[in-house]
Amino acid sequence: MSEVSVSDLHKAFGETAVLRGLELEAEAGSLTAILGPSGSGKTTLLRLIAGLERADRGKISLAGQLVDDGHNYVRPEGRRIGYVPQDGSLFPHLTVEQNVGFGLSRQARRGDRVTSLLKMVGLGRMERRYPHQLSGGQQQRVALARALAIDPQLVLLDEPFSALDPSLRVAVREEVRAILAQTGMTTILVTHDQEEALSIADQVAVLRDGVVAQFGTPHQLYHDPIDLEMARFLGDANLVDGVVEGAMVTTALGSLALRPAGNGPGAPTGPAVVLLRPEQIVLSSDQGAAGVPGRIVRSEFYGHDSIVDVVCDQLRLGGHIRVRVQGTTGLKEGAHVAVSAKGDAQAWPKTA
Repeated sequence: MSEVSVSDLHKAFGETAVLRGLELEAEAGSLTAILGPSGSGKTTLLRLIAGLERADRGKISLAGQLVDDGHNYVRPEGRRIGYVPQDGSLFPHLTVEQNVGFGLSRQARRGDRVTSLLKMVGLGRMERRYPHQLSGGQQQRVALARALAIDPQLVLLDEPFSALDPSLRVAVREEVRAILAQTGMTTILVTHDQEEALSIADQVAVLRDGVVAQFGTPHQLYHDPIDLEMARFLGDANLVDGVVEGAMVTTALGSLALRPAGNGPGAPTGPAVVLLRPEQIVLSSDQGAAGVPGRIVRSEFYGHDSIVDVVCDQLRLGGHIRVRVQGTTGLKEGAHVAVSAKGDAQAWPKTA
């Protein structure tokens, strides 16, 4: 049974339509990421689920209970939802312990609920500190503990890691993911960070023009985007010309098995635009190696891998190809290489 069910959801602010018949299902115990650019309606959707906004039309149900259909409406306090806003919104004059227990009854605050939650989020010895005495990551864990204190049926996270430094952001989101998995809590995360959505979510809903353009596992969305716009939005996309014949597509980088579009139209026949992810591109500095000749124009080393930009004059649109390799290539900018492709590919009919 779905813990969250959204059907034909509409919301406008004045003359501006934000959500236009949105559909969404989130299974119990799952973490669903709502991904989209600024202005796509992500936070509006979250606020409608929380009851902070009311729907113009459509239905929102939580654990089978209708909470909003444009007429009937359950107030936020009746929905058992834990909400973690972007900045944490901790009370600066309250201690960590008091912040976490804020939504509990006086009797519940006297129990061990707050103590156990602080231990779970790794802040067991910090109950007497104030928010300004904590790091950004610690403040977000306090906000999460406060959201969990009321024993919610659903946790909503509104871009909770965006204000953190990049290195801290990765560590905190992994900690939060582990805590939520430990509790088995159903969670919806709003983010504009594609890496974040793909790395921690069980399923991802990509919003476009007020509707869910594609919904699926991170693997499905990355490898089987429904169209070229989705391919460009989710990760780096190398788009090259090709020709489809049967189950194969021939490109300048080699002939590859064709992978039909996951949720889109069937495989094209004839001229096509072919999607190749950076990890599918093979570089060789050996003279006479098969592939398209190219020249390295940029190389960025990240420790675990490198991102290399190559210009291939034989390819269209200036022939810029992005390559991901493990470790480092050992090649400098300006080095001449041969570029080829491996794996299977996805293709769409070429228009103009």
